[in-house]
Amino acid sequence: MPSGAESIIEVLRAGGVRRAYTVPGESFLGLLDGIEQSSDLQLVSTRHESGASFMAEADAKTTGVPAVVMATRGVGAANLAIGVHTAMQDSTPMVVILGQVESEYLGREGFQEVDLTAFYSPITKAAYTVTRADRLAEFTARALRQSRSGRPGPVAIAVPADLFEQESGDANREGALDSARSPIPLASITSDLASVIAQRLQQAARPVIIEGAGARNARAELIELSERLGLGVFASFRRQDGFPNEHPNYLGHLGLGTPDSVTLPLRNADLVFVVGARLSEVTTQSYSLPRATSKIIQIDIEPSSLGAIVPADISAISDCRLALREILQHVAAEYVPRSWDEEHAAYLSWSSVPASAADEPEGIDPALVIGEMMRVLPSDTVIANDAGNFASYLHRYWRYRAPRSQLAPTSGAMGYAIPAAVGGGLADPSRPVVTLAGDGGFLMSGQELETAVRYRVPMTAVIFSNGVYGTIAMHQAQYKRRLAGVDIGRVDIAGFARSLGADGIRVERISELGDALSSAVESDSVSVIEVRTDPDLIAPGRRLSEMLD
Repeated sequence: MPSGAESIIEVLRAGGVRRAYTVPGESFLGLLDGIEQSSDLQLVSTRHESGASFMAEADAKTTGVPAVVMATRGVGAANLAIGVHTAMQDSTPMVVILGQVESEYLGREGFQEVDLTAFYSPITKAAYTVTRADRLAEFTARALRQSRSGRPGPVAIAVPADLFEQESGDANREGALDSARSPIPLASITSDLASVIAQRLQQAARPVIIEGAGARNARAELIELSERLGLGVFASFRRQDGFPNEHPNYLGHLGLGTPDSVTLPLRNADLVFVVGARLSEVTTQSYSLPRATSKIIQIDIEPSSLGAIVPADISAISDCRLALREILQHVAAEYVPRSWDEEHAAYLSWSSVPASAADEPEGIDPALVIGEMMRVLPSDTVIANDAGNFASYLHRYWRYRAPRSQLAPTSGAMGYAIPAAVGGGLADPSRPVVTLAGDGGFLMSGQELETAVRYRVPMTAVIFSNGVYGTIAMHQAQYKRRLAGVDIGRVDIAGFARSLGADGIRVERISELGDALSSAVESDSVSVIEVRTDPDLIAPGRRLSEMLD
């Protein structure tokens, strides 16, 4: 008779899960032991629960298959929460298993006890506490399906510690396994509706697409539809890998600080086709776009996203790939597509490193760093990034050319970059992984380099070290004209990396970076390149000193 832990593992394996990330805890010893002994499940032990959850999020974002993350009781669950919230914001499938106090102590404020269902409900699609071992398989299968259904996201299960060791019985086993194995049914639009949408797109004068996370699996269909109908394409916030950025129909990234010259086609659009995008605050440029004068067609697998931000003239619950395939069947063969050469040129101009960029007295111009990355790195490189002002240079100057090549938290969580590179590298070891962070974000989770070294994950980290929390300093300069609490001490980041078993090098001139990047990416080791950047260059085209004055 399988134990509760064994029943969970059996269902996870049936559901295609391949890795479980954790800081080991006493509340789920049986589960830890079972996964370690499993031949086709890898247990990844990390240095901090936030690192574990970021790794699991990046793993699932890379593969589309839920990853598992585990933590113990209140303290571990609290540390884990930031990455779970990131998965929720990023629509990333994840199964969260939380060890709870023993059944007989529930509700008595046992050691480290927290009401985990209440704690996790706001940051997950669903959260459950299971109180019987014979229902663990059922709830694990439910969590797997819910995490992948509709808008994907994390689902949490809290399990009293004693249930992992108890016999689980066979009553729900086969049903749970069948549920875990069976594909999620996908809705599509009708042929009649597809015909109407195709007709509207062909009749519009300046129609554009906003693509989002729901279109991750529809890249080929997006490209074909944009080419056959001459549709301009915008990427929603941190979804830049959904459409090739150098394609003549690509118009730009609706991110932080996108200028009017880039958003102009969206402001002038008579029809906006929203494909799998939830129209977040950043994507809509603080809810100012699309304009009320634009007609809206919206397709999303998640019903609650339809018309939630902008009223839609036509909306449909559908898998984006299936919907686009159906619409393509109704595009007139003789249709002459529009050209977006002028608008694409505006994006290319904005996203080109300015010729005036140069080494600064206090450090390197961050724009030059991204320029060297574009010159040296393979086009299929997976780019992970942390939160911080350095990322504004990445989002502006790096051009995403390959699918599933962007690991970036729409939640804006600091500390994401290093763990994300580990999870992404474990999920797809066939592609180079390069991760970017500021010194502030790196110092929150840089210890996960030890995890990368221990599991032999080849990755390269580029750390923008300027001694300041750049985003907050910029906001303080803009609104307060003085700074408070944003200084970061000068840390030997390259030396810290070496102490954890990684290769560490410091770069102080842009002429040194190209060779350092090439060597790091071509090696099989974990490499950290500390780039000393000028703290005055707070964002593209903005100097902190001028803002303070």
